[in-house]
Amino acid sequence: MFPIGGVKEKVLAARRAGIQRVILPKENEKDLHELPDHVRAEMTFVLAERIEDVLAAAIPQLAERLTTVRMA
Repeated sequence: MFPIGGVKEKVLAARRAGIQRVILPKENEKDLHELPDHVRAEMTFVLAERIEDVLAAAIPQLAERLTTVRMA
């Protein structure tokens, strides 16, 4: 997955909207350091390397199915 821009602004907007869990590309992990400490502590971040990671995080019921498909 490719990194996205404007992580700080997007995360702060998500927080204002009441969202507590954010899925980001793994390559954006370094951008989390730009966030205030209290924001990082209040929110959960899922760092995805593949689209399957995103789907598993967004739709937990798919996680087991995706694992089975990867092994096949």
